[in-house]
Amino acid sequence: MANLKEIRGRISSISSTMQITRAMKMVSAAKLKKAQDAIVMLRPYSEKLQEIIQNVNSSSDPDQVSIYAQKREVKRILFIAVTSNRGLAGAFNSSIVKELNIQFQNNSQYEIEVLTIGKKGYDAVRRSRNVYANGSSVFDNLNFDAVSNLTEAAMTSFKEGKFDEVYVIYNKFVNAATQEVTVEQLLPILMPENTEEPGVEADYIFEPNKNEILDNLIPKSIKTQVFKAVLDSVASEHGARMTAMHKATDNAQAMKNDLVIYYNKARQAAITNEILEIVSGAEALKNS
Repeated sequence: MANLKEIRGRISSISSTMQITRAMKMVSAAKLKKAQDAIVMLRPYSEKLQEIIQNVNSSSDPDQVSIYAQKREVKRILFIAVTSNRGLAGAFNSSIVKELNIQFQNNSQYEIEVLTIGKKGYDAVRRSRNVYANGSSVFDNLNFDAVSNLTEAAMTSFKEGKFDEVYVIYNKFVNAATQEVTVEQLLPILMPENTEEPGVEADYIFEPNKNEILDNLIPKSIKTQVFKAVLDSVASEHGARMTAMHKATDNAQAMKNDLVIYYNKARQAAITNEILEIVSGAEALKNS
């Protein structure tokens, strides 16, 4: 049985840990609001831009389809895995690594490389997978230009034929307690499925011309899609860390309560033993 001093030390250590987890929870909660506002504002713009490009590109002549929409025989695939630079966020990072391993198994017949955004993802795959690039530094000063440079490199590799398909894997933000691991195809850009419903085709007026507009909009749409994935991941990270630190604080409080009860029982037992020793000594002196 641990002595009272050791129990007091454990209680003090748990109390210190609780202060840290509470502080981390409050910091993540404060950052979550800003990150959530950013993704909520960007998401409708990104989705509408993709919809317009898909509709316009699907109505183009087959010979004039953008190079970013051209399908070819799949031999090499690039996965863009978005994690974080820090841990202590529950299963936030491990779920991305797990999904990435599933994709490797499902596409084992192809050559696969990984572009990692986030140190945790890079550390998990750098020894066992082919790493195309490490973009962890984008979180040092997160903005559209920083993510755009990484996306531009992937787009150039696709255009040059180094990769036949490009996917992004990230945690989609649902709410503070829920994040969904999402796999989206970036390249070639997806075309809407054929439908026989009347009135589904949008009628656009192009100025100066369709091809020039697509040449400008498609790269921007792809970069926006990756930026959206990164912002989704950032909001998910803060939500996951806030939830993890909340649970850690509750667990620490439960441990502390158990130790306090154990300490009180041990202290009471020690006091009782001391009283018994005093009474036994007094009785011994009385009978001598």
